[in-house]
Amino acid sequence: MLDTMARLALSPLLIAQALKVRRIAQRLPEAAGPRSGVLGSGPPLRLRIVGDSSAAGVGVQTQTEALSGQLAAALAGQFTVSWHLDALSGATTKSTRKRLQNTAADPADIMVTALGVNDVTRLLPRRTWLRQQMALFDDLRARHDPRRIYLSGVPPMGAFPLLPQPLRWTLGRHAQAFETTMQRHAAKTADLTYVPFDLPADPGLMASDGFHPNAQLNTLWAKEMASRIITDWPKLKSGYQGQSRRTRPS
Repeated sequence: MLDTMARLALSPLLIAQALKVRRIAQRLPEAAGPRSGVLGSGPPLRLRIVGDSSAAGVGVQTQTEALSGQLAAALAGQFTVSWHLDALSGATTKSTRKRLQNTAADPADIMVTALGVNDVTRLLPRRTWLRQQMALFDDLRARHDPRRIYLSGVPPMGAFPLLPQPLRWTLGRHAQAFETTMQRHAAKTADLTYVPFDLPADPGLMASDGFHPNAQLNTLWAKEMASRIITDWPKLKSGYQGQSRRTRPS
C-alpha cells in the first residue's frame, strides 16, 4: 500500500525519468550464434530455455557467453545436453505465451524461464503477473511435459546502474514484490523450483548499457542453475514427484 501511494505521489517524475531512460539507453543486440545444439557426454538431458533479453544474450557477443551457452556447458560434464533457446528482447510473460503458441511442442526434461523484468517495468500488478506466470507454466507442461521447471529470479533492479532515483527504487521494490509472490507459489508446486537471483549487485557485472548481465554474471547465473539441476536430477529421473507434478508431495 505504501509503495502504491509513493508511486502515485512520484508519478510525474517517474514518467519523466522512464521516458528519458528509454530515449538515452544504449541499444544492444541479442547475442549472435546458434540457439540450439548438442553438447557433452553422459545420459541425455533435453533442456529448453524461455525468456526475455537477458536469456537472449543481450549484453554479450555470442550465445556461448550468454545463459544458454554457459548453462549447456556447465551441464555438459554430466549429461549429453540437447538444448534449445526461445527468447526475445522486450518479452513479457503475456507476449511469451502468445509467441510460444507457434513453436514446436518438442518434449523437454528441464525448462528454464527467465521472465519478469519487462513486467516489472510496466508495473504489472503482482497478482496479475502470478496468474500470467501460472498460465505460462500450464502451457509449458502441455507442450513440453518437463520433469521440472526452473524459474530464474527477477534481478535486483534496485541496483541497475542505468536507472536514476527514484525510478530505480520504485522498480526495485516492485521486483522484490514479484520475488516474494513467486517464491510462495513455487514452494507449493512440486514441479517448480524458484532460483533467486542471489548474485552480487556489482556494476562491474553489468553490460555496458547498465541494464543487462555481462558474460561474468551469466557464468555465475548458469553455474547456480546448473548446480540446482544436477542436484535434483536423480530424484527427478526416479519419478520422485509421483502422480501429480502440480501439487506438493507430502
